[in-house]
Amino acid sequence: MLTAGVVSFFSGALRADANQDALMAYQRGDYVAALNLYRPLANRGDAMASYNLGVLYAKGLGAPKDFAQAHQWYLKAADQGHAQAQFSLGAMYFAGLGVPTDYAEAVKWYRKAADQGDPGAQNSLGLMYDKNRGVAQDYVAAIGWFRKAADQGFAAAQNNLGFMHDKGRGTPQDYAQAAQWYLKAADQAYAEAQENLALLYAKGLGTPPDLVQAHKWYALAALNYRPEEAKQRALAKKRYEALEAKMTAKQVADARAAAAAWRAKK
Repeated sequence: MLTAGVVSFFSGALRADANQDALMAYQRGDYVAALNLYRPLANRGDAMASYNLGVLYAKGLGAPKDFAQAHQWYLKAADQGHAQAQFSLGAMYFAGLGVPTDYAEAVKWYRKAADQGDPGAQNSLGLMYDKNRGVAQDYVAAIGWFRKAADQGFAAAQNNLGFMHDKGRGTPQDYAQAAQWYLKAADQAYAEAQENLALLYAKGLGTPPDLVQAHKWYALAALNYRPEEAKQRALAKKRYEALEAKMTAKQVADARAAAAAWRAKK
């Protein structure tokens, strides 16, 4: 499965600007003060402050969650070329948050941000090409955008690029390439890539079969899926438990030790 990653709708991260008082208010959790300090800057046309206001409204910090207000402030920043605001607008049009769902409009804003090098937007634009949403389906174009984001270390894009090689979508099927990209994302604790890598090890695709490594990566995937991904976590757990029936006691012990010793790479 291809994935957008945890920044699929808006980044949710406030960015620093000249108004250190507003940033400090945000950092200490005084979101009402941050909102009130950013607003006059945004009203004077400060793109960063406009983006930050959009984040606060989108997340309901300092004021009730209001996607229409978030859209308004993101648009002010996006029209000034603010890449993350452009990405956030694309995500709002994709998900229908504060605006009607409009894939073509999502593609427009994703592309603006992607052309500025934003990896989340590049990955999302790749997904739009892959899924025929707002743009004609084009697996080669999808791979191109995934690669741009993957080369910046964006884990979801690395997983997606691995998936394209795994399934032979827009490129000849190449399990070894798939394993390499899955590993890059798996090393960042990206759970879906960890599960995809485990499957390759279990089946000996692109790598020699290795039940210890397969068990390790399934176990890590089960650990790293987010709370809202309970079904995926349960499936990964079911898969490593099924592997144990094919493994010796020593192999199981080695796999558990390897999982316990694993640390994500920064």
